[in-house]
Amino acid sequence: MLLWASLLVLAPVIGELAAAKPVISLRPPWTTVFRGETVTLTCNASRIHAAEDMKWYRWFLGATVLRDTPGNTLKARVSGMYKCQARGSLQSDSVSLIFSSERLVLQAPASVFEGDTLVLRCRVRQGEKLGTVTYSWNRKVVSSSPEARDLVIPQASLNNSGFYGCSGFLQGNRYPHRSSARYVNIQELFPQPKLEVIPPQPMEGGSVNLSCRTQLPLERSDALLSFIFFRDHGVMLSNWSRSPELQITVIWREDSGSYWCEASEAVSSIRKRSHPLQVRVHGVPVSAVLLETKPQGGHVLAGERLVLVCSVAEGTGDTTFSWHREDTGERLGSTRQRSQRAELEIPAVVGSHTGWYYCTADNGHGLACSGALNVTVTGTPGNRSGLIAAKAAGVLLSILLLAVVLWIYARRHRNSGRGFPGNSARSPPATGPEKAPQAGCPAPGELPWSYDKVHVGEGDLVYSEIQFMQLGQEGAARTSRTSLDKHDLVVYSAVKTRLPEDSAGELRSQDEDAVESYENVQFA
Repeated sequence: MLLWASLLVLAPVIGELAAAKPVISLRPPWTTVFRGETVTLTCNASRIHAAEDMKWYRWFLGATVLRDTPGNTLKARVSGMYKCQARGSLQSDSVSLIFSSERLVLQAPASVFEGDTLVLRCRVRQGEKLGTVTYSWNRKVVSSSPEARDLVIPQASLNNSGFYGCSGFLQGNRYPHRSSARYVNIQELFPQPKLEVIPPQPMEGGSVNLSCRTQLPLERSDALLSFIFFRDHGVMLSNWSRSPELQITVIWREDSGSYWCEASEAVSSIRKRSHPLQVRVHGVPVSAVLLETKPQGGHVLAGERLVLVCSVAEGTGDTTFSWHREDTGERLGSTRQRSQRAELEIPAVVGSHTGWYYCTADNGHGLACSGALNVTVTGTPGNRSGLIAAKAAGVLLSILLLAVVLWIYARRHRNSGRGFPGNSARSPPATGPEKAPQAGCPAPGELPWSYDKVHVGEGDLVYSEIQFMQLGQEGAARTSRTSLDKHDLVVYSAVKTRLPEDSAGELRSQDEDAVESYENVQFA
């Protein structure tokens, strides 16, 4: 942990130090010139500090401090290895300058990177004229022209590195002059990327970060790189992106395999691929298998639904769950799914489902079993059906009684205020002095209706009278009982014709069990 922490702390420092290294540029761009000419060197440190923040620049010739300058330029006229340093920065890489005394020289740039256009120039001293020019690479002629032309190699590659030279005829000379061989090194624009996987041994169900590591040189630090990631059989994991990072949010065991990445620079079309990296995803074995029931406790009524729930505390990937009867050895069912929990449903249990149950789980790292759980089924499906039927009958009877009460209540209110034609010769009930009740409430001990039974002679009708009176109108009803008008409500019930008596003065009965015998009379 301390080592990793140290690397994480030092990484920004190392990057900052690398970025704090200045770069020397030349004007003209050639490293070989004739003696007596001047080359201007520029110490480019603007990527580290603004130019106005620099108080001085220090120049080196070999290991010797040449001088300090207030500006970032130096005019050189002496052959040697030049370096520079800005305040607060490291020393730059060295640049070799050659001030030649030869009549013919091959001029090449200080640095060339793959993808650049390589330009080589065969040159004579000022005032002389060069005729036919031939260029060679590793002692092989690669170009020849009747005129003094530059050798141009577009899209230079690492294979173009080597020793270059040129030869040509000077005006008035019969024999050609040859330049000294000059080694031209084509540098990598960026090294082959390296794929890194963090964590190096990912766990199933976790996340993984892929990083495509490479670095641009200081001279080309403004170049733009794009990255893409692949896995087995060329399957693309991403599109081209400026980011060298890719996160796989969830990785599974089947994602194990070979991974690689590629980096590309758009301008030069340089594209490089990393070495494949084998990634093995590790799984977590299942543990702490538990069997539960719904309803809880394993007690269930016959005919009810029973759910057996099998779960694990740990375990990754696809897991096979199986349910078993311990007492009979029967396997009830199984399922395979990417989950730590699975259910088995028995729609309607019966008495034979009583017994001991357990479940197992296996994700390929070993089988694990739960403890046994006792399931008890009580009651019978018939009893349960009877209870349900009784409850339903009770509900229906309650609804029926409520309907009857509402019907009677509605009928009474519908008939209130309407009279019934009857016999006006009946005498009203006896009335005596009494205190009139308060409006809206019945008198104590009285109901707002009266019942009269009329006794008549042979051949007459026998009827009962039930009179309903509006509350608040009862006093008026007592004073007008001698006649039945349309404001009284009279209900005749059990209206019958009395049969004539026999010779003994007793009623003749058609039913030995009946005390009185009547005939129903139909009313229009």
